[in-house]
Amino acid sequence: MSKKVISIILALAMVLSLAACGGGANNPGGENTGNAGNGENSSNFHIGIVTGTVSQGEDELRGAEAMIEKYGDADQGGMIKHVTYPDNFMQEAETTIAQIVGLSDDPDMKAIVVNQAVPGTVAAFKQIRDRRPDILLLANSSQEDVAMIEGAADLVVDPDNINRGYLMILAAKKMGADTFVHISFPRHMSVELLSERRNIMEEACKDLGLKFEFETAPDPMSDVGIPGAQQFILEQMPAWVEKYGKNTAFFATNDAQTEPLLKMVAELGAIFVEPDLPSPIMGYPGAFGIELKEEAGDWPAILKKVEQAVVDAGGSGRMGTWAYSYGYSATQALVEYGKQVTEGTMEKDNLNDVLEAFSMYTPGSKWNGSLYYNKVTSEEAKNHVMIYQDTYVFGQGYLGNADEVVPEKYKNLK
Repeated sequence: MSKKVISIILALAMVLSLAACGGGANNPGGENTGNAGNGENSSNFHIGIVTGTVSQGEDELRGAEAMIEKYGDADQGGMIKHVTYPDNFMQEAETTIAQIVGLSDDPDMKAIVVNQAVPGTVAAFKQIRDRRPDILLLANSSQEDVAMIEGAADLVVDPDNINRGYLMILAAKKMGADTFVHISFPRHMSVELLSERRNIMEEACKDLGLKFEFETAPDPMSDVGIPGAQQFILEQMPAWVEKYGKNTAFFATNDAQTEPLLKMVAELGAIFVEPDLPSPIMGYPGAFGIELKEEAGDWPAILKKVEQAVVDAGGSGRMGTWAYSYGYSATQALVEYGKQVTEGTMEKDNLNDVLEAFSMYTPGSKWNGSLYYNKVTSEEAKNHVMIYQDTYVFGQGYLGNADEVVPEKYKNLK
């Protein structure tokens, strides 16, 4: 055999050996994980994620970054392609639609997750459906008509504001409240699910023996802006606590008003069950001056640090949240669900698979949920999941609300 032939055989053997060991620039450690960079992508398809920017939806965006870290960036041989919609999405609908639809130009795109599903998502999904019916379309926290988003998406997931309407009152009672104060404004009360939740809360208070009170606050989108709306809470809370007593649980439908509310609840010794969109970083860091840069993305560490600050401020057993950010977890869970449905290890229209996807990224916590019940048709939507996490009370632990059975009467309450 000639030296030239021997050299060729040796070269081929070396290439095959390196491939078998998983060597190369993308896997310098030599393990055969199929990684792309730091990711774990061994598949030949892509998943798109659409979120707001840091200013409009930081938790959702950070969840996308976590999935890029896990599965790799599509532009570098991984699985995930992430884009953002404009901050002013209401006035820039065409740009929002274009950003979502643009992901379908990738021939390897097999699933698209939009979190939050702001106005324009329905139109974008319809365009994608026409051109790429093979792409799985997943929406979280939709802000469009329920029937329209259900018709456009393969799966819609929302915080379960129906069951939470009852469960937050039950939690308040478990935490020692005798009164529940709901703080909102007309714009939010015109949103169907928020209005239904408010009515359920009032009915649940009657059933569980609490007083229900409604207080109106300025809309942060009005002329007073966010600063004015926050200042109103700071100024009104002492009078409200004096009026209703310290054993009153306060709840605001607006995220911007949550921070001053938390600050005053701790200062005045009142009760706070959980934010509208629960998370350990929803309002708590600002209200208690907590720095979380070192703990970023580590939710058990974040919860521990926030808990210590709340307990130190005298809020033990009086203030709660969800242990994991809903927005962050939803991005992770829907990407995982989209991946596994594409690979055939999870099924479409399977509630248990959706809950399992959420549980995978929230160890130690517990989720529950149900299919969205349409009061008009008296039917459940197979592709619309309403989900909630157990309430975590600082200084006490989980309340066990995810295991509670919500009375059937609240499903049909209007």
